[in-house]
Amino acid sequence: MTDGPEAGPVPGPVPTPGADPETTPGPETSPGPETPRAAAGPAREDLSAQDRFSAGGAAGATMGEGRIHVEPRDAILDAALMHVAFDGWSTATLIGAARDADVPLHEARALFPRGGVDLALAFHRRGDDRMADRLAAERLDDLRFRDRIARAVRIRLELVPDREAVRRAATLFALPVHAGDGARAVWQTADRIWTELGDTSTDANWYTKRATLSGVYGATLLFWLGDDSPGQRDTWDFLERRIDEVMKIETFKAQTRKNPVLKVLFAGPNWAMSRVKPPRRGPLPGRWPGSRAPQGAAPGSAAPGGRR
Repeated sequence: MTDGPEAGPVPGPVPTPGADPETTPGPETSPGPETPRAAAGPAREDLSAQDRFSAGGAAGATMGEGRIHVEPRDAILDAALMHVAFDGWSTATLIGAARDADVPLHEARALFPRGGVDLALAFHRRGDDRMADRLAAERLDDLRFRDRIARAVRIRLELVPDREAVRRAATLFALPVHAGDGARAVWQTADRIWTELGDTSTDANWYTKRATLSGVYGATLLFWLGDDSPGQRDTWDFLERRIDEVMKIETFKAQTRKNPVLKVLFAGPNWAMSRVKPPRRGPLPGRWPGSRAPQGAAPGSAAPGGRR
């Protein structure tokens, strides 16, 4: 006798969205099925967080705050050190490093268009950047300037992560076709050292300082590559001797300025050298006056040759 009028209202609230909540029994309502879906949300967020903190994953390079982001250039350079000892700074090294760093090959070729040469130059520039960071943290005010130079060269060599990588780079840049790139890299290192140490030269001294330091750094680098002494002690002694030789040149210049005869004799050349100006921008020691200003230079600034 209860199957008709009383059985209908009981299942009614389950399929009917508009049913009165007060008349619907608790176990028959929808919160039960919703509970697993609510718990699934944090699980997906946790997985996303793991992806964000993955250094090599695509999510780590694109997602929100707190992620670990590794630049493709740095990732390729780090991976290249495992291949340089076997393949040198070559296209094979670039391909293997791109594969190990999970960087698409077309992107790696865009970052390093000339293959191993650009890869070696990027490795050298990164060493210069790390040297500059270390110099900024050093307390050098109490040192003589010659000792600051020696300290900077020593830091530059001590920060090299793999001596074999430098040896392979020296072999590469010894080739005539790449000799210009190697000379430019050494010059840029010398320029970076003088700049970080606060050089304010505005005449020919800008060039002579970097030229002499390039010679000191290049000779010390080659000596360091073959030095097996404990702590490279022989290299640092070699560096001190080279700087002593450069200081002899500075001593001779000072004596020339004090000598009344030589002072008159060199008055013309000294005046001409004082008219030489350092370049405003650019990786090379200078450009012809009147050449096009470098991109990004402020209007009205001096041209790369020093002309206003």
